[in-house]
Amino acid sequence: MVMNLTTPGKIRNLQRKLYCKAKAEPTFRFYLLYDEICREDILLHAYRLARVNAGAPGVDGMTFARIEEQGLEAWLAGLRVELVSKTYRPDPVRRVMIPKANGGERPLGIPTIRDRVIQTAAKIVIEPIFEADFEDNAYGYRPARGAVDAVKEVHRHLCRGYADVVDADLSKYFDTIPHSELMKSVARRVVDRNVLRLIKMWLRAPIEERDADGARRMSGGKGNTRGTPQGGVASPLLANIYINRFLKHWRLTGCGESFQAHVVSYADDFVILSRGRAAEALAWTKAVMTKLGLTINEAKTSLRNARQERFDFLGYSFGVHRFEANGNWYLGASPSKKSVKRLKTRIGDLLVPSNIDPWPEVCDKLNRTLRGWSNYFGYGSRSKAYRSVDQYVFERLRRFLARRHKVQGRGNRRFTFDVIHRELGVLCLQRLPRAVPSCALR
Repeated sequence: MVMNLTTPGKIRNLQRKLYCKAKAEPTFRFYLLYDEICREDILLHAYRLARVNAGAPGVDGMTFARIEEQGLEAWLAGLRVELVSKTYRPDPVRRVMIPKANGGERPLGIPTIRDRVIQTAAKIVIEPIFEADFEDNAYGYRPARGAVDAVKEVHRHLCRGYADVVDADLSKYFDTIPHSELMKSVARRVVDRNVLRLIKMWLRAPIEERDADGARRMSGGKGNTRGTPQGGVASPLLANIYINRFLKHWRLTGCGESFQAHVVSYADDFVILSRGRAAEALAWTKAVMTKLGLTINEAKTSLRNARQERFDFLGYSFGVHRFEANGNWYLGASPSKKSVKRLKTRIGDLLVPSNIDPWPEVCDKLNRTLRGWSNYFGYGSRSKAYRSVDQYVFERLRRFLARRHKVQGRGNRRFTFDVIHRELGVLCLQRLPRAVPSCALR
């Protein structure tokens, strides 16, 4: 089924009107939004967006293929009836644990497709209102913004001399957002009680977990007073609404001037870049986060002097770098060691002896992995990381092909650099167009 993801004109006009109204009148509160969420065209567009994002089934096991097989139009009509009659209740959220880069696990909540579509419809309607309020230094989960924009902003501030850094980490931000305070933040703009009721139901949806034996365990529900499950469509927007309290308070209290500092935020991940006042900025931030019911992770939060040491943010490593040509130092941004290691692990997992997929499929997967990584890590000083990845790909691929073709030894003669990259079509990162590097230290 081919999906058209272009936002229909009528929906785009509604979003533009809501945004302009919110931007022009910062204290205006919106009353009549629920009927817009129930619109047939908005529900259909929400389904298309959810469909493209794919994702695993929720607790009911329903898939997009089954919905379309049974009749999408009737399914959406049934959803609309539930909303209009206000009989809609969310299903439990299926919780799975996904591995984190540091070796731990992160809980991921998977709503049913039915709930994902309704959450998407609500997001279509209310997101423009809150977009008008969000601070300019917030980059996470926002339209026309991304992590690389945040990376560039951090680098710009470093190059302007804001090199005393608070490398901050919030403890389990998504899991600890207090519902009562979050709903106050939402209600400052949205006072349609039916929309608020939807959000409350999603926040308090029961969570279903299954152990190794398949036994079902339920948690959360009406007694739950904190957290918005990662994995839900509405969660990133709600998380942004709440962290915006901190960012707005920073601006309104003049902290930028007091601490000679800038904050760059990506959802729950943020750094503060200062000129000599980082310790004071951190003390202030801890106090404000406590008032918001949030906690700074002491073990993962540190003060850094970027002119002497590096810090990582959004997969990049910032701080002192050296020009290979002349040995001079400069303040740069490059793919972090952890990011390079994770990529190599993914490549290693693909090029295992047990992979008997046809070569075109293997090559396509490998190239998509490399291109996706390079699309994100295409900013700043990338030569060293690209060279390391290319060398790893070349060595792993040569051994992989030698085993597959039963070539004796390591395949050095048969699978040369030119054979692998020119004849077999494997992407070489170092041959991609180069970016102009950063600012030299004086």
